[in-house]
Amino acid sequence: MSWAALTSGGKDSILAVQKAIDAGMQVSHFVTVVPENTESYMFHSANLAAVPVMANRCGAAYVEIRSAGVKEQEVADMEKGLAELGVEGIIVGAIESEYQRSRVAAVCDRLGLKLFAPLWKVDPLTLMHEVASRLDAVIVVCAADGLGENVLGKKIDEKLIGMLLSVQKIRRIHLAGEGGEYESLVLNAPCFSAPVHCSEMKSSYEGLRGEVVIDRFW
Repeated sequence: MSWAALTSGGKDSILAVQKAIDAGMQVSHFVTVVPENTESYMFHSANLAAVPVMANRCGAAYVEIRSAGVKEQEVADMEKGLAELGVEGIIVGAIESEYQRSRVAAVCDRLGLKLFAPLWKVDPLTLMHEVASRLDAVIVVCAADGLGENVLGKKIDEKLIGMLLSVQKIRRIHLAGEGGEYESLVLNAPCFSAPVHCSEMKSSYEGLRGEVVIDRFW
C-alpha cells in the first residue's frame, strides 16, 4: 500500500513521515501545496524549495500542487491534485487543528483514501521532545509576541524548548506552533539518506513576522 505525505518540510509533517516509515508504511510521494497567499489557512509558504530535496532523500516522488491560497478553494485544489496520484492513503502532521484535519479527512473520504495522522492530540511537550531528539529542525518563521531573534533560525533542541516554555507562560503561545506562532524546516531525519544542505540563512522582519530566507537547497 502506497502513501502520499502532505508536507511543507516542517517538523510535524516530517515527523509523521518518519512514524509512517517506522511502522513499515511505503511513502511513495511527498506532496506540497504551494499557496500564492502567504496567509493561507491550510498551508505554509516559507522555503518550500527544500521539499523536493527531502523527497529525494527519502526515495519518494515530489508532487507540487499550485493554489491561490483562497480559503476553502485551496482544499479543492488539494483534492484535485491528490486524486491524480494513485495512492491509497494520505499522511498528515496535524496536532490539534480541527480545521486542517477535518478538511483533509473529508477529502480522503471523498477520494476513498485512508488517513494517517500519528501526531493527532499528542501532548505538545512530548512532541517537541521527540522533534528535538529525532530531527534536525530549525525555526524559519516566527509570528507571535515574544518570538523573534530568540528563536528565528535556531535549531529545535532542549534549550529552545525551554525558551518556548518561558514565552508560553507569559504570552500563552502554543508550544508546538499549532496556532501559527512559528514554522519550522527539517534539515535531517532518520529517514533521510543524507542531510539537506542549504545556502546562508538570512533573516528579515516585517512587523511581528520574522522569516529566514534561504536561496538554495541541495
